[in-house]
Amino acid sequence: FVVPGGRFNEMYGWDSYFITLGLLEDNRIELAKNMVDNFVYEITHYGAILNANRTYYLTRSQPPFLTSMALAVYERLPKDAASKAWLKTAMQAAIQEYYQVWMNPNRLTKIGLSRYFDSGKGPPPEVEPGHFNVVYAEYAKKRGIDVKAFEEAYRSGKLQVPELDEYFVHDRCMRESGHDTSYRLEGRCAVLTRVDLNSLLYKIETDIATTLDKEFAGTIDLTESKREKSSDWLKRAEQRKALINRYLWNSQRGMYFDYDFVQGKQIEYVSATTLYPLFARLASKEQSEQLIKNALPLLEMPGGLVSSSEESRGVITPEHPLRQWDFPHGWSPHQVLAWIGFMNYQHEDIAQRLVYRWL
Repeated sequence: FVVPGGRFNEMYGWDSYFITLGLLEDNRIELAKNMVDNFVYEITHYGAILNANRTYYLTRSQPPFLTSMALAVYERLPKDAASKAWLKTAMQAAIQEYYQVWMNPNRLTKIGLSRYFDSGKGPPPEVEPGHFNVVYAEYAKKRGIDVKAFEEAYRSGKLQVPELDEYFVHDRCMRESGHDTSYRLEGRCAVLTRVDLNSLLYKIETDIATTLDKEFAGTIDLTESKREKSSDWLKRAEQRKALINRYLWNSQRGMYFDYDFVQGKQIEYVSATTLYPLFARLASKEQSEQLIKNALPLLEMPGGLVSSSEESRGVITPEHPLRQWDFPHGWSPHQVLAWIGFMNYQHEDIAQRLVYRWL
């Protein structure tokens, strides 16, 4: 919700990018620009773009879309000294976020790809009452107490349950990613280098490289002693693309999958995020055709794209309840990124079909 002056009282995760696109379509350019300014403010003062604007989100960021937002707004601004200075500030903030958040030791993994992470501990405070009852029930049953009593004892620290502590590490990580909740991620999110995140980071790297070349003669100063070069950012993008192809692309199935860097294996859970490389323009032409052949039939439904395949989600039972980022649910971020992705690869026919089905 927007408050006077363009500041935000409440904004969850990646909604901001899609709202920015909508505002630009409705010619609300100043308000869209304010959204970027808000994110720059958060990076400057908090070191990250918070998952939402509450104090308990200081441990958690959100999917990285700042360069996508800033460049979309810049396209609609007058090309003068003021707008160029504004773009420079936004790019400097995006570079700061890249180093401080996505390349820090908590999120950069041993294989060179990044993961989502939340440095907080215990149950996340934003969930509705009873959300974790199914999780708590197993531990409560073992101790012969009811779920409510177990939850109170665990939250107060009277009961120490290391396995549950680890579960919440993964749960908080999942929430930073915006995909809360999904069986693709539950109980393992923190050990996954994911297709969605690394595709977005590849796009940020290429966005910065291209913008520095096009608008700033190939360089931009982050500080008085630190100069960023477009060639370095292009090299980072090329390295990430090679790692994505090595760890996340499955040539036999013709899809991208998340990679468990602890167990050293792909998690072959079919998700709409397999299409993110199309949005980021990192897939080859051959890979894009493989995605159309292999992933689209599993994800396209009469109402658009589903979040995951039904087979990957599994059978729903009282012990395995429905999660909102799994089949049969569809979410607008997946739709819009896929539309843009297919258009990036000259498949406007597919994009228009998916738009029609979603609408």
